[in-house]
Amino acid sequence: MLFKDLGLSEPILKAIQQKGYTEATPIQEKAIPHVLDRRDVLASAQTGTGKTAGFTLPMLHILSQTENPRGKRPIRALILTPTRELAAQILDNIEEYSKFLDIRSMVIFGGVNANPQIATLRKGVDILVATPGRLLDLYQQKALSLSQVEFFVLDEADRMLDMGFVRDINRVMQLMPERRQNLLFSATFSAEIKKLASGILRNPEMVEATPEQTTAEKVEQFAYRVDTKEKPDVLIKLINDGNWSQVLVFTRTKHRANRLSEKLTKSGIESAAIHGNKSQSARTKALDNFKEGNVRVLVATDIAARGLDIPLLPHVVNYELPNVPEDYVHRIGRTGRAGASGEAISLVAADETTFLRGIERLLEERIPLAIIDGFEPDPNASTEPPKQGGGGGGRNFRQGGGGDRSGGRPSGGGNRDRNTKGNFKDRQKSNYKSRPKRGE
Repeated sequence: MLFKDLGLSEPILKAIQQKGYTEATPIQEKAIPHVLDRRDVLASAQTGTGKTAGFTLPMLHILSQTENPRGKRPIRALILTPTRELAAQILDNIEEYSKFLDIRSMVIFGGVNANPQIATLRKGVDILVATPGRLLDLYQQKALSLSQVEFFVLDEADRMLDMGFVRDINRVMQLMPERRQNLLFSATFSAEIKKLASGILRNPEMVEATPEQTTAEKVEQFAYRVDTKEKPDVLIKLINDGNWSQVLVFTRTKHRANRLSEKLTKSGIESAAIHGNKSQSARTKALDNFKEGNVRVLVATDIAARGLDIPLLPHVVNYELPNVPEDYVHRIGRTGRAGASGEAISLVAADETTFLRGIERLLEERIPLAIIDGFEPDPNASTEPPKQGGGGGGRNFRQGGGGDRSGGRPSGGGNRDRNTKGNFKDRQKSNYKSRPKRGE
């Protein structure tokens, strides 16, 4: 469906046309009419499907059609997100879509000086994008009021639950009027999400753009069996042999992200690390350098699995597999976005075998697994999964190194095989042996 057929105003259509958008994605086509009809919406949408426009475009349309109460600019829309990067990305989208509207928007999150944020809030904003910790901090400082919120959007709700934000979400709910429109977007319709939604939404329309937990069809996935100690050298070989110019690499811990980034840089591959212990300015600088091509490899913890919008990112590497299969989906969702192709490569140690099998069960497909000549793994290595909190499994925000929560508070906790859709690309060199046939 074309955007012009969805009932959006001309200024909004002009803005999205300038970005080159003419056709709505499935989640936009399904969600936008319900939002325009002022219905609460519970939406399931994978990363990279255009869900941000699915709630921001109709929200902008409605806000621009009505006058500000009593001529002031109170906060009329609140968008709550789990991470700083996602919050900043959403604000960028809103500013692009509202460039021909009289709408003020801003973002607040932790890790930076609050005073400039307070000063902007005092001038009045229509739309506020926020992470929970900083939002509640500024509310307690009486720097903002949520008493006139008309729209409440909870984005990446499943990630919010994982990061232990339930209590904060409930506190925010109590600060807003009961009469408002609520939109909840999540990658899954899990039992936990439905329970959360039941306390927020009123008779919601449920929309789902894709089958639950599917990965982008144009992302080619494959894996190499390798010993843990050999992983740095294997990664360096893959980058150099493939002449990769832009690679997003995921580790499970912040400490390992730092160590790997340092090793890559020493080997002549310009690299930067991004995780929750980095200051916001350092994270922003690393991401900007990566997008501009000044940094070849960005090493990240799972804080970057959602919220980083890197156009045409060609390669994602799971240096370590996550022990939660859904996190794999969000990691590789950084490539293959907006119809582009991409590659997702995983380096699998023996003790990550259980993680790989869990991912394959979720995807309902086998991930081709090979061995690289000269890096043959120890056939006697233990396949016992690494313990939580050690050097292996566990989500980054549960690790001993500290949480990745954006509000600057300690994190809480949360907790069919089918043939693969393709073989390795022809350009993979012949010294990568033991390539599986389809269905093996």
